[in-house]
Amino acid sequence: MSWLRSAVNRAVEVGANNNIRRTVRGVADSVVHHAGQAVVGGAKLFQDRIGARNFQNFKIAVKRLEEVSVSCTGIERVQLLRRWVVALKEIERLHDADQGITKRDADDSESKDSPKNPTLAQFFDPDLNGIPLNFRDVFLHSQALEGVTLSMILEAPDEEEVSLLLELFGICLTGEKEVHCKTAASIQNLAKVFAAYEDEVLAKREELLQCAQDAIAGLKVNADMLRIDLEVSKIRQDLDKMGSQLNSNAEDKNHSGNGTLPDAEDLKEELEYIRWCSRLEALLLQKSNFKNEDYGEIHNKKVDKLKVLSESLANSALKAEKRISDNRLQNVEAISFRTAKTSEMSQHEKELGIEMEALEKRKSELEAELKKVNASLTSIHARLHNAREEREQFDEASSQILQHFKAKEDELSRSIASYRTEADVCNAFIVFLESSYKFQSAYTEQKQKQDNDELERYEEYFVNLAVRILSSYKDELGPHLSHVRELVENLNGLGITAVSNDETVSSRKVLEQQYADAVSKFVNIFTAIQSIQRQFYSQDEGVMRYLFVCMVAILHKRELFLLMEKYGSSFAEKMTRK
Repeated sequence: MSWLRSAVNRAVEVGANNNIRRTVRGVADSVVHHAGQAVVGGAKLFQDRIGARNFQNFKIAVKRLEEVSVSCTGIERVQLLRRWVVALKEIERLHDADQGITKRDADDSESKDSPKNPTLAQFFDPDLNGIPLNFRDVFLHSQALEGVTLSMILEAPDEEEVSLLLELFGICLTGEKEVHCKTAASIQNLAKVFAAYEDEVLAKREELLQCAQDAIAGLKVNADMLRIDLEVSKIRQDLDKMGSQLNSNAEDKNHSGNGTLPDAEDLKEELEYIRWCSRLEALLLQKSNFKNEDYGEIHNKKVDKLKVLSESLANSALKAEKRISDNRLQNVEAISFRTAKTSEMSQHEKELGIEMEALEKRKSELEAELKKVNASLTSIHARLHNAREEREQFDEASSQILQHFKAKEDELSRSIASYRTEADVCNAFIVFLESSYKFQSAYTEQKQKQDNDELERYEEYFVNLAVRILSSYKDELGPHLSHVRELVENLNGLGITAVSNDETVSSRKVLEQQYADAVSKFVNIFTAIQSIQRQFYSQDEGVMRYLFVCMVAILHKRELFLLMEKYGSSFAEKMTRK
């Protein structure tokens, strides 16, 4: 709005009009003075707060938390969980107490931050714009909760550890208490099935544990979202106080019925209120832009991979069972063949024995045929020896075959047990991942719906406030513009001449003083209008915001801004003629 700048410059450069120049420069000097005092006060407060706190390195604290969460076991893990729960509850208690502090207690809270009263440990990270962080911020940024969950899966927790873990979930996880109880029960189930999981076949222990850590990370409260929620809550309280103050001032003005323009202090309060509304809108937009689409895709990939592993292990177990059945059939056939062969050999031995007895009996009777009988006897002995050797060799070979089948069956039985154990572990992880993702998706959809509703309500409130302020300026600028025109005409009519008397000079001074006051009010009003217009047209997303509220409100405010431009041009022309 160049016309406003030119009007102010011309008002300052009016020849021999020291009162107007002094008034305008006085307003500028007061603004500079207040700004300087604010900077000095802020620097002093920052120095006091730095002296009061012992800042620690944020990244080192995060690293220590992650290391100790995985390494501690037994009684050390119980003590660690107790310390974490006490620290987080203390921070929540202090935060709830700070929310209840009124403006009257501001001095008390500042004295508590002084070096004489040490506060909780604060952590500093240059990557986060130098904002001091407490233990809860460090805990949420770290992977300590995921680490202690991993430790409890590897070593099953007792009842006290489960109770402490539920308290941690209530502070650090999203969702209701039912979600936290189901998550803790799932972790206990994972620890139970993981205890029997020893031999790795297809699935890796590290990959399964990483899946559990990612699931807990998805359910954990986002530290950035928590910081935005705290700032939004504080801004809402300030807006409620400022809104009630503005409404009371407007009611007092309406009851007085004097129809005067708002003074500089009222304009500053209204502009401060508008700036807070804009800041709240920006925070809600930033909050609504948080998305969690990548996690869903990664979750689906992990679940699909575990399902494939589970199906592969089940198929391998079925194949091993089939091979055991085949080996058992072969074992039965071998035993049947051995029995038949043994019977056949026994019968053959009996026949040879009978024949040998007959020949021995015939030896004594047939001396004449001794040579022939001896040859036959030698032959029969040789045949008997060969038959016995063959039987011994067959028994040894059949025993080796049976031992081989027994060893093979034992090995396949162990493989089946490993397959089934690993399949149970994979199924348990699948149930846990699907339940955690379902809880996280439901919570995310609910929060996004609440944020969008609240954003729409504050956008409509911001537009209505701008319309109300501009409408009040529209109704009051017309009469005061006519009043300024009359003052200019009266000043022109009371020109300074050589014969001017004291009464004429005093009247002219009164008119000049009234004119200077009117110019100062016009400058303040146009500065406020320019700030509102800059808030109204500054951002690209503003067009979508006003289309979302309603097109009628846009046309109404454009008409008001054009009318204010018209009043500003008329005021600049009067200043030029003056």
